Amino acid sequence: MLKGIPKILSPELLKVLCEMGHSDRLVLADGNFPAESIGKNAKVIRADGHGTAELLTAILQLFPLDTYVEKPVMLMEVMPGDKVKTPIWEKYTQIVAAADARGSDAIETVERFAFYEEAKTAYAIIATGESALYANMILQKGVVTDLAQHE
Repeated sequence: MLKGIPKILSPELLKVLCEMGHSDRLVLADGNFPAESIGKNAKVIRADGHGTAELLTAILQLFPLDTYVEKPVMLMEVMPGDKVKTPIWEKYTQIVAAADARGSDAIETVERFAFYEEAKTAYAIIATGESALYANMILQKGVVTDLAQHE
C-alpha cells in the first residue's frame, strides 16, 4: 500500500499509467464496450465493479491531460436514432474541469465507429463495470512537469 494513491487504482493500472508516455491514449470503457477485441494490440485491464467516473477521478489525480492538443478527452457520441440520455457526461465534465483548466473545452464527442478506430490505437483499455450507456472515453496523456522548476 502507498500513501496518497487512490485505493481504486490497482497495482496493474498504476504500472500502466507510469509506463505511458506523452500522447499515449487510455480508454475508460463501459461494461458494454468490446475491450478485448478492440484492445488486441493494447493492454486490457479489468476493473469490474468500478464505475468510469470514480476511476476517472482517481486517474486524473496522477495523469496530466495533453496540453499540445485542443481536445485530449474524447467521448463516444450517441448513435442517431438512439433515445439514450447521457447524464454521466456531466459528471465527466465536472471531473475534467477539476483537473484541467480547460474544463469542458478539453472534451469532444466522436462518432461511435470512429471512436472504435481511435480506441484501437490506445496504449491501454480499462474494462470497467460501468452500466451507463455511452460512458466510454479516451484520455490522451500529457507531460508531467516539475512544478518546482516553474516557480
